[in-house]
Amino acid sequence: MRRFFIIVAVAVLGALALQAGVRDDFKAHPKMSANNYQAYPDTVLPAITAAPEGYEPFFINHYGRHGSRWLIHEKSYTRPIDMLEKGERDGKLTRRGAEVLAILREVHDASKGRLGELSDIGAEQHQGIARRMYQNFPQVFKDGAPVVARSTVVIRCILSMQNEVDVLASLNPRLKITTDASEATMYYMNYSDSVARTLRASMQENIDMCRDKWVNPKGLLKKLFSDQRWVKANIDEGEARTMMVNLFEVVGNMQSHHQFENVDLYDLFSAEDIYSLWRYNNAFWYIRSGETPLTQCRVDYMEANLLRNFIEDADKATTDDAPAPGASLRFGHESVVLPLCCLMGLNGADYRTTDLGNLDKYWQTYKFFPMAANIQFVYFRKAGSDDILMLPLLNEHEATLPVQTDVAPYYHWSDVRDYFIDKLSRQPIIPPTK
Repeated sequence: MRRFFIIVAVAVLGALALQAGVRDDFKAHPKMSANNYQAYPDTVLPAITAAPEGYEPFFINHYGRHGSRWLIHEKSYTRPIDMLEKGERDGKLTRRGAEVLAILREVHDASKGRLGELSDIGAEQHQGIARRMYQNFPQVFKDGAPVVARSTVVIRCILSMQNEVDVLASLNPRLKITTDASEATMYYMNYSDSVARTLRASMQENIDMCRDKWVNPKGLLKKLFSDQRWVKANIDEGEARTMMVNLFEVVGNMQSHHQFENVDLYDLFSAEDIYSLWRYNNAFWYIRSGETPLTQCRVDYMEANLLRNFIEDADKATTDDAPAPGASLRFGHESVVLPLCCLMGLNGADYRTTDLGNLDKYWQTYKFFPMAANIQFVYFRKAGSDDILMLPLLNEHEATLPVQTDVAPYYHWSDVRDYFIDKLSRQPIIPPTK
């Protein structure tokens, strides 16, 4: 019995430590809490672990999210403005509330005609990724090497692709670069899965309950409005909660633009607000992308076609009669990157739970899909050997897969391929709801 209580105590302490780690991340870097609106980290990246002796890179399999962008829905900008303007008309804004309203108006004005478009910082992110990819693996980009780049049909993704290939072309004009953005490839670039949509919709009430339980706008309202009796009489609690979520989106996404990247509105939110808003968003994305029994462990299989395309392109590149070294580059969305991480099991993204209340301790989306998030599988070979090694990178950091390896952080591609094929063979068959 004593041993049982010791095990439980260790588990509890471990969970608390994980939770504290997330809070510490946000305390040091509040902008990380923006989750999928977080700008691609510009910190110095760790050096790539040297490959085993004799192995050289020859092929890169890649899927990348578009770079930083403007918010997609205008209401995300206008809801906070509308509520603050109601207080302005009645003379109920605090000084800080008036300052915030002026800033939000400026951001909204700048967004007009650009909803969902790639930002200036977003373009720079992809330029930097391409430059580092070339510097880290120059053997892949030798003269005449084919670089096949594909994008979804969304303009921010097309421009992200263009920014990367332009840099690659400038570094070696003799690369054979082709680009494409077509409905013909959308079945794997950004598949529209009716089964996944139905399963997600079945959990919407649960996600709304998480929002209503965790997101508390009272402290924010006190910072913005000078008369809380007026607030109670004029602002519905649900409306205030929605406004708070939208304001947090705007504040988090300001790091996407040089014009606003140094405007800091995080003082509007307490440390608990920041954690709770992220926690709700984290649960939202888990339901949308995660391998959870709450959605029959089915949703991440929406990227089965994309994973098959990774395997097919690797098969072409690793055959004896393969063309010159090169790269297969794909450009799309975070709504693809995250479920693909889950399907692959990259960095433990395939974590399974039905407990949304404790999800934040074990599964954190901000570690997976900032703006310009990217998965790179880099393939290595050695003269005289049939053994192909593969190095998985997530956002240019060495990553792990749920596959045994004796050459970590590298993997034998044949083992990874077998794991993926087996995973795909176990895809749950769930008929779409009419």
